[in-house]
Amino acid sequence: MKTSKSTTQDRSLCHVLGTVTACLAIVSTGVLDTVSTDLGYSHYAEKPIPGLPGLLSMPCNALINLGYVLLGVYWLVQDEKATRIKSPNGFYLKNTFSWMAVVYGPVQWARIWTQTQWAAVVDQWFTLPIFAWAIIWCNSTLSNWDCQHFVVVELLSLSSYFLSKIHPQGFELALAIHIMWAFTSGLRLQRKYGDATTRMYLVLALTSCLGFVNLKLLDHWLAQYFVFQRFTGHFWSKICDILQFHYAFCFLAHLDQYRSTKMKK
Repeated sequence: MKTSKSTTQDRSLCHVLGTVTACLAIVSTGVLDTVSTDLGYSHYAEKPIPGLPGLLSMPCNALINLGYVLLGVYWLVQDEKATRIKSPNGFYLKNTFSWMAVVYGPVQWARIWTQTQWAAVVDQWFTLPIFAWAIIWCNSTLSNWDCQHFVVVELLSLSSYFLSKIHPQGFELALAIHIMWAFTSGLRLQRKYGDATTRMYLVLALTSCLGFVNLKLLDHWLAQYFVFQRFTGHFWSKICDILQFHYAFCFLAHLDQYRSTKMKK
């Protein structure tokens, strides 16, 4: 018989795959073909290496996506003792976040490899529910959000991507809103339940987020320096993104114990 933790993993995986499948189905209709995306190797400072298959034409920007998969697997196997998570709901939140990381790696790799509109749209789109899940986890601990809140926030998050149909910078606006909401939710959680350890995790997550955004924007400018010509700004922005993911896990798992404390009262 399966344990409750195995069942939670199965449920979280089904929900993540269901979301990705729904996004792919919508993208396949062509409704998002007019969304502004960066296509072509010219948008990356890393130069393709002739002779390599398309899967590895930009090896650094391609292989770094394995980091998301490894991070997701690492957190999937973390048990109660390692995470301090006590409740099944807490494990569901953790496992869903973990599966998001596992799936996000191949999604980004597909974009690097194919340089197609559908892959670029799915890559952009799937970024939003990941940030939304951090918001959900924070507020689940703060305000005891339930599954109805989870569904509403994720639907709002997914719907916000359609701002990119209205304006060329619609995705950037939606992403900025998600980042600010996630940060303010984390700050509220830190103020209510946090300690010195979680403060460090929150600062490291924010620093990594800033690195993720700025290094990506400075990709071509940094390439004038030799050290950034193969391991480019885009590559290091992905390192920061993986670290951002990891420190968000550390912060949220450390504080999730308060959910069980509140439920017992």
